[in-house]
Formats: sequence, structure tokens, C-alpha cells
Amino acid sequence: MVELYQSFTTYLQGFLFGIYPYICMGVFVIGSLIRFDRDQYTWRSGSSQMLRTGQLRLGSNLFHYSIFFLFFGHLFGLLTPHWGYEWAISPATKQALAIYSGGAAGVVCFIGLSILMHRRLVDPRIRRTSTFADLAILVLLWVQLSLGLITLPFSMSHSDGSVMLALASWSQAILTFQARASELVIGLPFPYLAHLVLGMTLFLLTPFSRLVHIFSVPIWYLFRTWQIVRRRGGATRRPGPVLPPRPTAAE
Repeated sequence: MVELYQSFTTYLQGFLFGIYPYICMGVFVIGSLIRFDRDQYTWRSGSSQMLRTGQLRLGSNLFHYSIFFLFFGHLFGLLTPHWGYEWAISPATKQALAIYSGGAAGVVCFIGLSILMHRRLVDPRIRRTSTFADLAILVLLWVQLSLGLITLPFSMSHSDGSVMLALASWSQAILTFQARASELVIGLPFPYLAHLVLGMTLFLLTPFSRLVHIFSVPIWYLFRTWQIVRRRGGATRRPGPVLPPRPTAAE
């Protein structure tokens, strides 16, 4: 019985951290392209900004600014090779920076997302405009943030940076299609593993939810030229042609 359990655990870990990442990446890329090609009118965030505007503005700003910081922090933190930063900082220092900066951003993001969840779940008008997928994605994001915050005490107990190196090695091994990448995360605490699996699942679900609107961030607004709406001192209006008077009913 013990051998059966161990073999099942080994198989499950090999699937979740060796095969499942490629399934998620494939569905994420191909599914997003298909949805953009076939269902462009559903490519939106589904905003309900006319309802509870103040609560939406607060929660949305807290959530979006901090989630961008967390996303790019994870991206560069996990995918930067060790030799790319070892000349400047040690793994322990890098992990400390990730703990404190990521922890602060995670708390802000958690607060913002909790406000958005409260707004969507409590207000009956907003609840009626929400689909099951909308609510499910919010709950999954909330759980994912909770797992990320739970990993902070575990990271503090491994101040040498060994856990961070293991996670980075696994991420880079997956992207470079290295065999037996799943063995790099063996022995890590459960919150890390659950955080990884749920993070990959969010990528898997992106093409089927409103999360696809992350591709539509209007970066081009930062580089467009000024749009002149009104000149200083008031706009001068050119006189139009003088039209003859319209005939009356008696004429």
C-alpha cells in the first residue's frame, strides 16, 4: 500500500510539474489566438463601472497596480538565470527583496481584490451582470493571492535563498524543455506547490474568461501625440454661408 501511494505521488508530481505546464501554455497561447480570431466582441473586461463607482475605483486601482508589480516580479525573478545577477547580489539578498516587496504588493493586491469581490457578490445588480466564470476567476485569484501570502513565512525560514533557486531552476527548465524538470521541486512545502499549480491553472483558464483583456492594455496611449480639443483662449469659429430663409406654410 505504501509503495502504491509513493508511486502515485511520484506520477502525480511528474504530471503536475512536468506535463501540466505545457498543457497550460499550449491552451493559453492557442486558445487566446482562436478567441481573438473568432470572438472579438467577447474580448473585453465586462466592466460594471456605472455601479458603485467609488468602491470600484479604489479596489480596481489597488488590485491592478499591485498585480502588475507581482506579475513582472515573478516573471523576472523566476526566469532570470543565477549568473545574471550573482555578480551584484546574493540569492539570499534577492530572496529578501522578493519577500518584502512582493509581500507588500501582495497585501495591497489582496485588499483590492477583496473589495472587488465584496462589490460583485454583495450588490444584487452587479451580481446579476456577473457570470459563473467571472465569480470563479475572482475566487481563484483570491485563493492564489492567499497561497502566495502563506508562502512568506516559509520563505523567511529559508533565508539562504535555496527555495527561490529551486523554483527558478524549475521555471527555467520548463521553458527550455529540459527532461525531469519536475524533480527540481521535490520536497518543497505544500503551499509553494499549490501556488504553482493554481498559477498554471489561471493561465489555462485565461482564454475562456475575461482575463483575456490583459492583452488589450492600452500601452500605445503612452506614446500617442497630444489631441487638441480646444485651443487656449477659446476656439475661433469660422462663419458659415448665409442661407436663405425657409419658406413658411403660407408661401
